[in-house]
Amino acid sequence: MLLVVGLGNPGAEYLRNRHNIGFMAADAIARRHSLGRFRAKFSGDIAEGTVGGERVLVLKPKTFMNEAGRSVAAAARFYKIPPSDIIVLHDELDLAAGRLRVKDGGGHAGHNGLRDIHAHLGADYRRVRLGIGHPGDKERVTAHVLQDFTKADGPWVEALLDAVAENFPLLVGRRDAEFASRVALALKPPKPKAKPAPESPEGKEASTTPEEDDGL
Repeated sequence: MLLVVGLGNPGAEYLRNRHNIGFMAADAIARRHSLGRFRAKFSGDIAEGTVGGERVLVLKPKTFMNEAGRSVAAAARFYKIPPSDIIVLHDELDLAAGRLRVKDGGGHAGHNGLRDIHAHLGADYRRVRLGIGHPGDKERVTAHVLQDFTKADGPWVEALLDAVAENFPLLVGRRDAEFASRVALALKPPKPKAKPAPESPEGKEASTTPEEDDGL
């Protein structure tokens, strides 16, 4: 059994915040894989179903970010899920907007949701880091993460969420590197092929610049 946790803050005022991209990703996964309706449990909302032959629980803690670990730990204890079978989806300041990385274990880098999960379960869980970009000034970080995505952000946010949901079975199968590669490919359209240069009647490549008039 796999426990997938999307991090965010509850309430309509936070719905489209950058800090809530973990919630958005959890919703996208539940929709794409028909995991059923979310129901209230473990101080959060939980949906469940089967993906790739494995039972999957998707949890959105409703404790506010800085107490997310309490909700995650309650679900993990109830279902006897070890940290190694937990995946946390969260916003990442240190990645450019639209970029994604998968990390297994490690520190919390000051993220309040991860910090609280560390306190309850330790560090040995997987994380899907969803880049929201850094405002460039440490003093602006709080305002940045608690602001809504802009209209201009819409296309990359939707493309990222779609790619995460589409390729989620790779995460279930622990093919993390392939998952990250597939998401990156989905967000980077292929370059158009260069058109071949036209040929002269003699079969030679035509010049791309006009020849000088020699007066003849």
